[in-house]
Amino acid sequence: MNLDFERIDPWLLACIAIGALCMAAAVYGYMRYRRYATLRKLRRAVRAGSHDMVMDVLIPDGMDGQLHVDFLLLTQRGVLVLDLRETTGMVFGGDQMDEWTVMARNHRYSFANPQGALYDRVAAVKLLAGETPVEGRVLFTARARFPKGRPRCVLMLDSLPGEYAPVEPAAMQATLARFQPDWERIKAAVRPSDLKRY
Repeated sequence: MNLDFERIDPWLLACIAIGALCMAAAVYGYMRYRRYATLRKLRRAVRAGSHDMVMDVLIPDGMDGQLHVDFLLLTQRGVLVLDLRETTGMVFGGDQMDEWTVMARNHRYSFANPQGALYDRVAAVKLLAGETPVEGRVLFTARARFPKGRPRCVLMLDSLPGEYAPVEPAAMQATLARFQPDWERIKAAVRPSDLKRY
């Protein structure tokens, strides 16, 4: 069956085109909203264990370069460097393995062990942190699972509040008194990164 577009009313064609554009705009808006809602939920979960947070920044590496850091948190234990991994599927990795493997529904892929890059980021923060302790974790969301056990520096998003308890008001002042000068120096040294995840 051939359609004769010359015989179709131009107003009908215009309405179809406008309807298609509206549908595309609605789908695009919904996808943007979902990304925004995911980011807001992620920020809220990460911030729960911290007093202050900076996100998506570049930090000097001590060798005239810069490293991207997903999250820097001021916690009751010091500064926490978080390297976010949004991986879906079963993750098989270990401290001594060069590559970790992800098995999802219909595909399998590998990525470099993220702990080496995390150690570089932690070292860069330590150069600025003075006496403040600095720790690092590779943070995975709930979409990832580690059926053979998690490597040493891996932390799941839902276990973040348990490992880094929320800042209690009574302890907050002591934390600020001890860590705030070093934290302010770190914040002054970082710059916004173009490698934003959202």
